[in-house]
Amino acid sequence: MKYETRCIKIKLKPNSLEKVREWARVINERKDEALATLRDEDVILECAFLDQTSEGDFLIYLMKAESFEKAKAVFEKSVHAIDEYHQNFKRETWEDGKKLEMLIDLDRFS
Repeated sequence: MKYETRCIKIKLKPNSLEKVREWARVINERKDEALATLRDEDVILECAFLDQTSEGDFLIYLMKAESFEKAKAVFEKSVHAIDEYHQNFKRETWEDGKKLEMLIDLDRFS
């Protein structure tokens, strides 16, 4: 099976690092619930990295999925409490985002 890969750079709102670190802690603590949502969305990989620069703080989000269109549709209709938590986190901390240009995509999933 061929998977789509996406990497997004998300500019965080000023002074949101405490909320970002709390979000990461909660997601890691509720890993089983988070993985259940990924299964529903046919997402096989989701990673988030923090990048702190002179221009501000950013999340670098890397994902692989069967279809990002399908994953988005499932996420928007999700009844998982962890997804509601994630949506609130995004509204409170994300300022802007852009899809990064992929140069290489090697994996052993396909």
